Amino acid sequence: MAFISAGQAWAPLTVMAKADLRQTLSLWRLVWALSVFDIKLRYRGSVLGPFWLTLSTAVMVASLGFLYSKLFATDIKTYLPFLSLSLVLWGFIANLTTEGCLSFTAQEAMIRAMRMPLSLHAARVVVRNVLILGHNIVVIVAVFVIMGTVPDQLSFLLVPAFGLWLVDAFALCLLLGILCARYRDIPPIVSSIMQVAFFVSPVIWSPTVLAH
Repeated sequence: MAFISAGQAWAPLTVMAKADLRQTLSLWRLVWALSVFDIKLRYRGSVLGPFWLTLSTAVMVASLGFLYSKLFATDIKTYLPFLSLSLVLWGFIANLTTEGCLSFTAQEAMIRAMRMPLSLHAARVVVRNVLILGHNIVVIVAVFVIMGTVPDQLSFLLVPAFGLWLVDAFALCLLLGILCARYRDIPPIVSSIMQVAFFVSPVIWSPTVLAH
């Protein structure tokens, strides 16, 4: 009797997964077009369109910045740049996580209707949130300029770090998308965890502020 080892059993799945990823990379123009379409569809009929993202983020940063700078008794010129950077990056992480849960279930009709690589739907979520992040980065730049904050040399490490973020984000969307397609109770659990994590993580507060 011939026995199949674990490595032999996983080999066909590994080949299929690699082929799926290669197809997604070859269809990067489609991923980009679908991501842009998602944002346009979300703000269809709006006067400002996607720039509502920038405006809402600016209002959030300004209101929370002035409020918590008084509560924490800290200098607004140092706190507002910290808050703007934290809120924008946290918004990217939170939206990516919650939308990653729906990577496959939200596109069920498309998956059934046409033959496409499954990883394309996870890449679509990542690119869409990167575009939203691009709109919100304008707020960070504006706050840094107004407050006279000059980034140090370590800021250049953001470029390779962001590349790692994209890889991790894609893997996260694949993982959550698969789990949530099987277990439909996971998305609300993830959403609740992210709400709690917002207050536990140093987003609106910093350890140096609490130390005082």
